[in-house]
Amino acid sequence: MSWFIKLPPNSVDCFEMLVAKFDVQFATSRPHHLTSIALVSIRQEKGESLIKFIDQFEKVAMSIRNLSPEVAMHHMLTVLRPGPFADSLCMQPTKSLDKLRRRAAKSMQLEELCQFKNQARAEASGKKKDEKERQGRFGSGRGDPK
Repeated sequence: MSWFIKLPPNSVDCFEMLVAKFDVQFATSRPHHLTSIALVSIRQEKGESLIKFIDQFEKVAMSIRNLSPEVAMHHMLTVLRPGPFADSLCMQPTKSLDKLRRRAAKSMQLEELCQFKNQARAEASGKKKDEKERQGRFGSGRGDPK
């Protein structure tokens, strides 16, 4: 109501003028509806996990009214980082978003398994390195150190 009181005197001479001023004042308060163009701005960043990317993509896709599955899948293919999942989608496109989610879930499980294996290897490598350093400092443990 304060915006109305602050209008200059005699600045509104008809109802249409009041409506126009009202629209200008509150235009930013209107809900903005997303379109499929919003999906183009989402990209899978380097180092970003597939699960994090899919979650972000789905949140935006779910907020777009009347988004066709074909459009969503097309955008998904264009913004995915090159890799095994993107390759499999190109070679064998899916017919529905539900099938896409199932395939993504399998790829996410594989990605998590690979991360676990890499972490286990790194830990094992670190333990071997620590053991070699200890042996180098304290000798082999046989006899007196020189």
